[in-house]
Amino acid sequence: MNVTIALRVLGGTLAAAGAFQLLSSVVELPARSSQDLWVVYAVVTAGFGIGYLGTPYVTTHPFFWLRQRIYRANAIDILAASVGLAFGLLIGALLAFPLSFLPGYLGRVLPVVASAVMAYFGVVAVLAHKQELMRITGLGARAASRSESSSRRLLLLDTSAIIDGRIADIARTGFLDGSLMVPRFVLEEIQHVADSSDSLRRARGRRGLELLNRLQKDSTSPVEITDVDVDNATGVDAKLVRLAQTWSCPIVTTDYNLNHVAQIQGLEVLNVNELSQAVRTSVLQGEEMAVRIVQEGKEPGQGVAFLDDGTMMVVENGRPYLDSTVEVTVTKVLQTAAGRMIFARLRPASNGLRA
Repeated sequence: MNVTIALRVLGGTLAAAGAFQLLSSVVELPARSSQDLWVVYAVVTAGFGIGYLGTPYVTTHPFFWLRQRIYRANAIDILAASVGLAFGLLIGALLAFPLSFLPGYLGRVLPVVASAVMAYFGVVAVLAHKQELMRITGLGARAASRSESSSRRLLLLDTSAIIDGRIADIARTGFLDGSLMVPRFVLEEIQHVADSSDSLRRARGRRGLELLNRLQKDSTSPVEITDVDVDNATGVDAKLVRLAQTWSCPIVTTDYNLNHVAQIQGLEVLNVNELSQAVRTSVLQGEEMAVRIVQEGKEPGQGVAFLDDGTMMVVENGRPYLDSTVEVTVTKVLQTAAGRMIFARLRPASNGLRA
């Protein structure tokens, strides 16, 4: 039984008990007929149902709403709200003392109302004039700088984007306008990969930790490790999607599947592969160039070459020219979100090879 169900049952029970207590104060239950007792039973059952259905709207829903607002608020706003709340409660306490001498019901209710009203106005007043108060206290410039930094949009980093490494180079150039957020569960997944018994996975995990450390040192954008976790979500990808929905922020990734899952749910995705493709030098069909055949292709007779940016080129009938430079003509360019592949054929005049 999760917390929501337990709270629903507790709320329904309290509502049923309240309905029964209310009826018992109005009618004398032992003196009523069995038909009247059935009416009481129906009212109590209805009270339980109302309490069961309505409890989340006065417990969990306000709690998660407040938690989300706190997560998204910057430190300056939280500090200002706390100071305003303290001043408001102090003024409310000073007003509560004389109000408590009022006769009867007013003396019990008005002090509580005064404290609540003063606390509200204290928070609102300090938040509305926080910049002026910061300037008066001499913290204006520093606070404004931190506020501007924290007000920039958040960019959630996926495990694949960190291990890939290109995000560190991109962040160092200053093209990313936002704060880079690395959830604790992403960091734990990288640590788990780094501790793997498989040597390849272990190397990738350690590379991810090194790149994250470099990202924190060299990035022009703030890099933060957040302990925020996600309830009712299994797996790192599901948690990232839920967190991006909660914070209304994009996900930075190189994972093809996560990219599509997030886009299906209406989220913004910054795919590093797509950015890499966008800034590559264009290779057009029919273009002629010189390439070096470095390995055999999968199909008979094929040779494989790589351009300066790492793009793979499959050269038809290029296998006999392994470890040689030949002149080729581009015949086809395939470009997808997962990468790019170029097909070419030997030029007739390329029989003379260059070592």
